[in-house]
Amino acid sequence: MGIEIVFNILRFIVLLGLQILVLNQVEISGFLNPYLYVLFILALPIETPRAMVLVLAFITGLTMDIFSDTLGMHTTACLWMGLLRPYIIRLISPREGFEFYFKPTIGYLGLPKYLLYSGILVFVHHFVLFFLEFFRFDELPRMLLKIFASTLFTLVLIFISQQFFSKGKSNQ
Repeated sequence: MGIEIVFNILRFIVLLGLQILVLNQVEISGFLNPYLYVLFILALPIETPRAMVLVLAFITGLTMDIFSDTLGMHTTACLWMGLLRPYIIRLISPREGFEFYFKPTIGYLGLPKYLLYSGILVFVHHFVLFFLEFFRFDELPRMLLKIFASTLFTLVLIFISQQFFSKGKSNQ
């Protein structure tokens, strides 16, 4: 259990460092903004208490806001992810439940369930983030294009990172 805490702290540092130092500088055609740091919230073990998920989502978003100068937009988006996460987990969970201390990965869930889990939560994050960024309905077509394009790009990055770092069904 202690090693999991250390591993999650390292994952937090690596993902936010990568996001702040590299991915925040990437904007393709004004519509593709990758936000790989959300993988930290997605990868938390299922048994993580809801309050802890919200605290970690808050800290994650606040860290991004501090380094991105975005005045609470990332915090709000991450908190929405944390709030909806238990419902999405319940949606994808098998009838007999998950194994103890299970972490949601492609190797364990399979691609369709993992895409449903991560796709919904990443979409919610991006919807809230870009809605707060645009905050005007006359920009709705541009906002929706940015939401869908960035969600897809982020999911591709998450999928690639899962292929490199996932240990499959063992989930150790």
